[in-house]
Amino acid sequence: MKKYCILLLAGSFTIVSALSQTSTILGFSPTSSETQLSTEKKFDANLSAKNIDQLIKEMSAVPHYVGSAGDEANAKYILNKFKSWGYNAQIETFYVLFPTPVTRLLEMNGTKKFTASLKEPALKEDATSGQQSTQLPVYNCWSADGDVTAELVFVNYGVPADYEKLARMGIDVKGKIVIAKYGQSWRGIKPKVAQEHGAIGCIIYSDPKEDGYFQGDVYPKGPFRPSFGAQRGSVMDMPIYPGDPLTPGVGATKDAKRLDRNECVNLLKIPVIPIGYADALPLLESLEGPVVPDEWKGALPITYHAGPGKNKVHLKLAFDWQIKPIYNVIAKLKGAEFPDEWVIRGNHHDAWVNGAADPISGQAAMMEEARSVSELVKAGWKPKRTIVYCAWDGEEPGLLGSTEWVELHAAELQQKAVLYINSDGNGRGFLEAGGSQALEPAFTEISKAVNDPETKVSVFDRRHSLEIISATSAKAKKEALAKNTFTLPALGSGSDFSPFAQHIGIPSLNLGFGGEDDGGEYHSIYDSYDLYKRFKDPTFEYGVVLAKTAGRTTLRFANAELLPFDFRNLQSTISKYAGEVIAMADDQRENTQLENQLIKEKYYTIANKVTEPLLPPVEKEEVPFLNFSSLQNALAVLAKSTIALNIVITDNTLTAEKKNELNKQLYKAEQTLLTKEGLPRRGWYKHAIYAPGFFTGYGVKTLPGIREAIEQRNWKEAQDQIEIAAGSITNLSSYLDAAAAAIR
Repeated sequence: MKKYCILLLAGSFTIVSALSQTSTILGFSPTSSETQLSTEKKFDANLSAKNIDQLIKEMSAVPHYVGSAGDEANAKYILNKFKSWGYNAQIETFYVLFPTPVTRLLEMNGTKKFTASLKEPALKEDATSGQQSTQLPVYNCWSADGDVTAELVFVNYGVPADYEKLARMGIDVKGKIVIAKYGQSWRGIKPKVAQEHGAIGCIIYSDPKEDGYFQGDVYPKGPFRPSFGAQRGSVMDMPIYPGDPLTPGVGATKDAKRLDRNECVNLLKIPVIPIGYADALPLLESLEGPVVPDEWKGALPITYHAGPGKNKVHLKLAFDWQIKPIYNVIAKLKGAEFPDEWVIRGNHHDAWVNGAADPISGQAAMMEEARSVSELVKAGWKPKRTIVYCAWDGEEPGLLGSTEWVELHAAELQQKAVLYINSDGNGRGFLEAGGSQALEPAFTEISKAVNDPETKVSVFDRRHSLEIISATSAKAKKEALAKNTFTLPALGSGSDFSPFAQHIGIPSLNLGFGGEDDGGEYHSIYDSYDLYKRFKDPTFEYGVVLAKTAGRTTLRFANAELLPFDFRNLQSTISKYAGEVIAMADDQRENTQLENQLIKEKYYTIANKVTEPLLPPVEKEEVPFLNFSSLQNALAVLAKSTIALNIVITDNTLTAEKKNELNKQLYKAEQTLLTKEGLPRRGWYKHAIYAPGFFTGYGVKTLPGIREAIEQRNWKEAQDQIEIAAGSITNLSSYLDAAAAAIR
């Protein structure tokens, strides 16, 4: 039903979309626009769904995790493909820490004995699920070694708010093992928060309510996670820094100086393991203590208790902690006019097991995109700027390949990188994209130029349709109807854009398709070609659509006469973020005053259920007034600077020489938003506007220094971060003013 509504509404946009198309593309003159559109038409014609199908099948044929024979073989396969297409391609090898399991044991002792299987069974319907001798077993990479026995406590999703609720139940996790559901935060946050609260071990399980039979038929009948399916994954504290833990800020070459593992502040001190819901059921069923709140309850056929119970859990884990090679494939197509200006396009190639969806679906689309570009070159076309295709290794354990490459080449990239375009897994559905807001007008044009294969309207219109019908109020629906721009959300973490955007300030875009490809194969042995072809993108047409969308972005930025950045969009977005943190501080103040009043007047004590008593919350320190004037003033100045620069950019009398001079200023502008010291307690993240959240992991925090200081009620730090952010924004204004003045 939902899909039917979307199709009807999307169809209503066809005429509007056609009328909105113009013959001139942002960054191109009318004449060069005509040439560019002709090039893009040829590019589209070269793309083949059959090729993408074959690439996915071949690259997901065997497990290919870091350090495996399959990983090296895939890197060489990708290298040979790029060479055969005429690219100057090479493998750039780094040497990184990558632990794999030696010992895994999870058992329960006491009135009821149970030993977890920690194994995903092979299925006759899935040809590659039986490759057990070459599969990585179920585990969380970067867990600590440990042999612990303790009572078990259920902590819901294991985020800070859940521990506050447990404290009000009178439950302390100190000295205990916790069990948390996947969801609500990145997996690495769960053991991190557990460790901070004194837990000595952590189990993470996939509850069928979010990831299993509650969602639909399980594999192989449907795409959802079967009972023994488990989600592998990294639990490195990437919000501190990603990449090789032993070489923070330095490329992990063979002779790089390395830390001792005990010095790595982004590694856990407690053991942690993921399990499927079949293994979780006996553990949760054994718990006693209070019944959990309704919002904590999953879909297993039990009453969910917080614990502990009469039984104890024994968790024993050990890892090999070896240095392994990783293989980045770097393929270059030299620019004819500006060889030292690089448009960089990337997708990772490593997986936890076979990885047909994550990441090979995206990798195959990128390779087909690159092959189509090579066909243009064979026909006589040349890019003005150098195009760099990157197949990253080691993304799954913690963005290892991209981070080490960026750290090693940081100075060169800050001089040459025009734009980084990232993709990861891909499937049937809607265009999803995030990135630097200065890219919004250009990306809007691109999204309106690519058609969705199911609805035959543009991918912009299909996405727009979803936003309209998903709006929850009449006001929101009207606002969505009036919107004509593809809004790019800020980027957090979780894929290879992070070192480019947040460490060295390169404008970045992350994109892919999905929403009609739901399933539970993520990071399991069932992320296979068989499942992908049945449930994710049966015709492989969304691989073609990804290639068209990312390929147009690559081609337009490679050939633009004037790079289509619009910093007015960035300024308005940062102003919105500023309004949010100001309102957040005000809300904190009002809520604290009200909560303290309610505590003093014993409202919480009176309102508690007699059968499920909760301790009243503790009174909090009153919130002082923060002075945001420097931030507000800086944004007012930036508004004037972006308007003045736009007048220069839209000057039709600019010579080619002036445009070339201005281009160099435009693509380096975002670097002025980097701070020298980085964020508090995690200086690797330099960007003043975007960072992954300290307690959200993949989820973004905007104006992160200010926002997180307010969340953590660190008022002095909040005021300091206001001044730092204001200074960065002032730096951008001054830079844009100087760029405009130089051209005038």
